[in-house]
Amino acid sequence: MKLLPILSVHDGSSARSALTCKYKCGDACFHEVPNTSKGQYFGDIVKTAMTRRGVLRGGAMAVVAVGAGSVLAACSTDEPAATGSSGGTTTPPVDGVDFTAVAPNTEDAVVVPEGYEQAVIIRWGDPVLEGAPAFDFDNQTAAAQAMQFGFNNDFAGLLPIEGTPNAYLLVVNHEYTTEPFLFKGYDEENPTREQFDIALAAHGLSVLQVNGDNGSGALTPAFSRYNRRITGTTEFVITGPAAGSDFLKTSVDPTGTKAFGTFNNCSGGLTPWGTVLSGEENINQYFGNAESVTDPVAAKRLARYGIEGAASDRKWERFDKRFDLAQEPNEVNRFGYVVEVDPWDPNSTPIKHTALGRFKHEAATIYVTDDGTVVAYSGDDERFDYMYKFVSSRKMMSGSGQSAMRHNVTLLDAGTLYVAVLTGDAPDSIDGSGALPPSGKFAGKGQWIPLLRTGEDGRGESLVDGMSAEEVAVFTRQAGDTVGATKMDRPEDFEPNPVTGKVYVALTNNTNRGTDGKAAADEANPRNKNKNGQILEIEDDHAGTTFVWNLLIVAGDPNEADTYFGGFDKSQVSPISCPDNLAFDSKGNLWISTDGNALESNDGLFAVVLDGERRGETRQFLTVPAGGETCGPIVQDERVVVAVQHPGEFDEASADNPMSHWPDGGDSQPRPSMVAVWKS
Repeated sequence: MKLLPILSVHDGSSARSALTCKYKCGDACFHEVPNTSKGQYFGDIVKTAMTRRGVLRGGAMAVVAVGAGSVLAACSTDEPAATGSSGGTTTPPVDGVDFTAVAPNTEDAVVVPEGYEQAVIIRWGDPVLEGAPAFDFDNQTAAAQAMQFGFNNDFAGLLPIEGTPNAYLLVVNHEYTTEPFLFKGYDEENPTREQFDIALAAHGLSVLQVNGDNGSGALTPAFSRYNRRITGTTEFVITGPAAGSDFLKTSVDPTGTKAFGTFNNCSGGLTPWGTVLSGEENINQYFGNAESVTDPVAAKRLARYGIEGAASDRKWERFDKRFDLAQEPNEVNRFGYVVEVDPWDPNSTPIKHTALGRFKHEAATIYVTDDGTVVAYSGDDERFDYMYKFVSSRKMMSGSGQSAMRHNVTLLDAGTLYVAVLTGDAPDSIDGSGALPPSGKFAGKGQWIPLLRTGEDGRGESLVDGMSAEEVAVFTRQAGDTVGATKMDRPEDFEPNPVTGKVYVALTNNTNRGTDGKAAADEANPRNKNKNGQILEIEDDHAGTTFVWNLLIVAGDPNEADTYFGGFDKSQVSPISCPDNLAFDSKGNLWISTDGNALESNDGLFAVVLDGERRGETRQFLTVPAGGETCGPIVQDERVVVAVQHPGEFDEASADNPMSHWPDGGDSQPRPSMVAVWKS
C-alpha cells in the first residue's frame, strides 16, 4: 500500500485540498460568509419568538418511522474488543459495533477492519447503459460519458427489486467535476467545448441494477430496463409555489415550469414510496458574470447565495448562455432545490420541489409519523446557515400500486416549510472554548418557525413579513434571516433514527465562528474557530413546532479538552473530524462519514452507540484513500457500501501528475468509485 502525503490544512478548517474546494464548493471557505444578517442568537431571538408564538413545550413526541429507506444493519464480527485511542481495552462491544477499529492512516487504499473484505462495485466511466463504450481516459466524449457512470459519486441508495432475490437498484449522485483530474493538459483559462459537454454529462445521477453474490457481500452491475443516466441537460418539471414565477422564467423556458439539468447533487434520501430525493447544493459556482447584475435587489439576492464576481472557474458561460447571468439572470434561480427521481421508470420526468425552499440543500430525508404525516428534513450547508423541515399537509398512501405512487409523489408539493431557532439551557456558561456546561452536557430547546405554506392548489402563502410566497420559495435564505433563524456550523446531513424517532444532524465545521465580528459560540455550536464539527441530536415533535436537543458528539482529537462523546470515556473512542453524511443500522447505531478530516488522517466511516451506558462510543470502521472523501454510506446486515469521492485530489496533483492510483493500481488515473465491504 502506497503512503501518500498528508493534506495540508488550509484556512484551518479541514484537510481538503484547495483544488477540491475550488471545484466542489466554489471556494466557499475563502469567500466572505454570505449570511450577513444581523440576527441575534438564542436568548434575544427566542424571547421575541416566544412572545409571538407562545412558550416552548419542554417535551417532544416520539413516533415510529415508516419505510425509512436504506436504514440498515451493521456487519457483526467475532473479533475481540477494540483498543481505545489512548491504549485502554474496552469491555465487550455493543451489537453492530463489534469490530476492531481501524487506526488513522494516510494510505492510498480503502482500509477495513481485520476479518473483512472489499470490492469495487462501479467506477467513474464504467458502463451504465447498454451500448456504452469501455472507458478510455485519453479519448473521452460527451456521448460516451452520458452512458457511463458519472464523476465524484456522493449519495448512494440501494432499493431491493421486488421479485428478484438479491438484486437492487443502486442510485448514486454525481456531485461535481474536477476538470484538472478529468483531462490531461487541462487549461483552466481556456477549456474546450468538448470538455464542457463531457463535464455536463458527468454531473447528475446514475440508476443501475446491481446483483448480489450469495457467497459474499459483493455487488455486480447489470444492464436492465431500469438503468438510466440523469445529466446536466436532463429535463425536470418544477412544482410548488415558485412554478411559473417570473423569477424562474428564461428565454429557453418562458413558462418558468421546467429546468434542464441538475448540478452539485450532494447527499440525498430514499422515500417510503420508492423514489429518491437529491439535494442541489453549491450551485453558485456554475454561473458567471454576476458583477454585470446592477439591480441592487437582484445583486443582494445573488450575494446571499454566494454568487459574485466575473467569470466562473469552469467558464461554462462561454459555451451556454444559461450560465451567463448577464444574458440569463434567472437561470440560477432554477437550481438549489430538492430533486425527486422515480428510479423505477426511466422515462419519468424528475421533479424540482420549490415548496421545500431554495438553498444549498445537503439532502432531504423523510420521516413518516404514525398517522401518515410526511416530514422532510434538510440542512443548508454553509457557515452560519440554517436547518429546515417541511411538513406535508397530505398523508402518505400505503401500497405500491400506481394510484398510491401518483398520490405520494405529490406529498412534497403541499404543506408548510419551517426554519429552526434553538435556545440553550445554560447560555451563560458558553465561552467558545468547548468547555461543558455545569450540567455535563450541551442541551436546550427549539422551535420551528413557519416560512411558507403551500396549498392543495400548489399556490403559496408567505408567512414572512415583507416577502411574497414566490420570494420565500426562491430566496429562502433571506426568509430565514428575517425571522431570526439560528446560525449553525454548516448543517449537512439530517437523518431520523428508525428505531427511536430521534433526528440527527451533522454539523461539519465553521472556522469563522467567533471571528471578525461573526457570531460567537452558543450552546449548539460551542466552539469558536470550530474546525472539527459536532453531531446534534433532536427529539422532535415531528409534525409540530417544538423540539428538545443535545449534542451527541463534539468532534476532534479525544485527547483534547474541547471534545465530547456523549459522556463516554474518551480514551476508548476513535478520533473523528468533520462529520458529513449519516446512516443507521438495524440495531439503531449511528454511522458517520467524514469530509475534510482536520486530524492528519484520511477520511473514514465511523459507528456510534446511541443508547445505554456505552452511549457515545465511536469506532472507525474504514478509511478511504488519501485525498478522498467518504460519502453515501449504506449499512446493511450483509454489507457496508461507501462512495469514495475525489481520491488523490492534492493541490500538486492532476491528470498529468496523478498522486493516487486507486482503485486500479499501477500507473492508472484515480477514479471515484463505489465500494462494498463485508465480513469474511
